[in-house]
Amino acid sequence: MKTILTFPGQGPQVPDMLHNLPATDDTRALLAQATTVLGASVYELDSAQALRSTRAVQLCLFIAGVVYARQVLHAGIAVDFVSGLSIGAFPAAVCAGALSYEDGLRLVALRGELMQQAYPTGYGLSAIAGLARAQVETLIARVHSSSLPVYLANLNAEDQFVIAGSAAAMEAVCGLARAQGASRTQRLAVSVPSHCELLAGPAQRLAEAMAKVTLRHPEIAYLSGSTGRVLWLPERIAEDLARNMARPVHWQDAMVSAYERDVRLAIEMPPGAVLTGLTKRVMAEGEAIALSQNPLSLIQTLAGRL
Repeated sequence: MKTILTFPGQGPQVPDMLHNLPATDDTRALLAQATTVLGASVYELDSAQALRSTRAVQLCLFIAGVVYARQVLHAGIAVDFVSGLSIGAFPAAVCAGALSYEDGLRLVALRGELMQQAYPTGYGLSAIAGLARAQVETLIARVHSSSLPVYLANLNAEDQFVIAGSAAAMEAVCGLARAQGASRTQRLAVSVPSHCELLAGPAQRLAEAMAKVTLRHPEIAYLSGSTGRVLWLPERIAEDLARNMARPVHWQDAMVSAYERDVRLAIEMPPGAVLTGLTKRVMAEGEAIALSQNPLSLIQTLAGRL
């Protein structure tokens, strides 16, 4: 039986999330290191006002992901795989030992800036639940145009999808989806059209920056949330990290891949528990659990049983 750590993408961020990290020496060292690398106090990143910035959100999720993953590893829990959704891929790569924390900070700061500058207003992501993939793709095709761009961005479950594009295009698709019987449509707390070709330009610039960074062979298996494949070669991981902002997320495929590789315990790093709910739909046996909702001692017990 094997264990995977999962890392969320944008959406579950909350004010003061860095202020409320576990009060340990390791946490303080990681926060101090981040302050030095970024040239400004990290405690300025997690106010409600600051979290309106894509750069701040992504840095907060990255730092928190690394802190909580270290906490799990230091608790003696054996981790066999890591996987992250969108920005979550970066703390996953650090946890795997493929990317250094310092390089991750610089790359995530650049990633957030590039995405924010590309589409400062009028774009984003919306969730649609209760329809099949073919239905959602048909609705997207009805709306999409050069003036109303909209794309399928996340394939999270058989009936849970995320679309990306302009606000007007997403509103039109969501309206059609409700008319078709969708159980839920919701604009997400993400201000850029991630995981579609609208971000091909920023992804190329991030790839150029990534080429100047040295990645290592991971110590823990890195499972791509974009492709559902386990990647071991540093150059493949670097390419996955750089390009994932412009590629659809195949989270269901990634979790099926993990389950087929004997993963029976999935632990989601805070904040949030969305990935846990999605993973439970795949795991016919075993446990999917969110650290934000359960004490570490319970997770240690589960890991010991498995």
